[in-house]
Amino acid sequence: MPETVVIRLPNWLGDTVMAVPAIRALQASRAEARFVLAGPWAFLLAGQGLADVLVDYPRHWTGRLRTADSVRALHGDVAVLLPSSLEAAVAGQYWGARRLVGFAAGGRSWLLTDAVPVPSPRRHQVDEYLLLVEHLGAVVDERMPRLRVPDRQSVERRRVRALIEEGAGAQPCSHRPRIGLHLGAAFGSSKVWPHERVVEFCRVLEERGATTVLLGSPAEGPAADAVVSRVPALSLVGRDRPELLTAVLAEMDVLVSGDTGVGHLAAALGTPVVTLFGPTDPALTAPRGPGRVLRQPVPCAPCFYRVCPIDHPCLKRIAATMVVDEVLSVLESGGRGR
Repeated sequence: MPETVVIRLPNWLGDTVMAVPAIRALQASRAEARFVLAGPWAFLLAGQGLADVLVDYPRHWTGRLRTADSVRALHGDVAVLLPSSLEAAVAGQYWGARRLVGFAAGGRSWLLTDAVPVPSPRRHQVDEYLLLVEHLGAVVDERMPRLRVPDRQSVERRRVRALIEEGAGAQPCSHRPRIGLHLGAAFGSSKVWPHERVVEFCRVLEERGATTVLLGSPAEGPAADAVVSRVPALSLVGRDRPELLTAVLAEMDVLVSGDTGVGHLAAALGTPVVTLFGPTDPALTAPRGPGRVLRQPVPCAPCFYRVCPIDHPCLKRIAATMVVDEVLSVLESGGRGR
């Protein structure tokens, strides 16, 4: 029987993307093994040649209990726990793998067979995940997440183009650069670019001959409506649902976002990203791939607060014209190309 390797993926989209180099490195070192990936965003890795089995890992507890039984039935030999939580270690124990590999964090070292020290100082998240697979003998030759782009004629890509055309109405925009602007951040409001900056960005970008496509979850719907009521922009907010997300990003020439998972996914697909950093540290979580980081130095950043307790100077000081200039520079250097 071939060895079965179970990888517990991170809970967040961006972290899941940043785990891709570690998954590929471990695959290369265990070419005959069967790979199982379990996580809330595992479905986005379908068709990427990263696993033999993908297991959804719901966020709610009742779903996780059912998932634990499904993974246990696969009889894993090695389990690699990318989240540093106690819950991940308890689940790994239940799966029954003879080796349980993870970081010695969260008071869970006693549950692991291989407790890998947390690096100090901390490293970029991509490199920290690679430490875990290096512990298992994997040789690392790629530190940039790369994912295959959905085919241009796929159902998903065609559906996204139809949504864009529908939003454009009588003003076709297929010949204009499409700049995705992701409005939200699951982390908290401290990562969100202020509304007035978004409005000004859309206005200036329109004057420069490009189309802004607003992106985000249904929770960003009111914010998107407020923008569209004031300036020319298309909105796919609430319609760029998870199963369409890779296709949406493939249809953008450039993406502008905060330090969010969508930015990491876009970069892995080859879509250049202009990432606006405020409360977090780009040395630890900047997207690796095409794109640029924008930040304005302020004495309180990085603070890692989810909600800014003062006047949000880190992101307020990133002017709309600065972001537009970066976007246009990326386009002039080649952009993505659709």
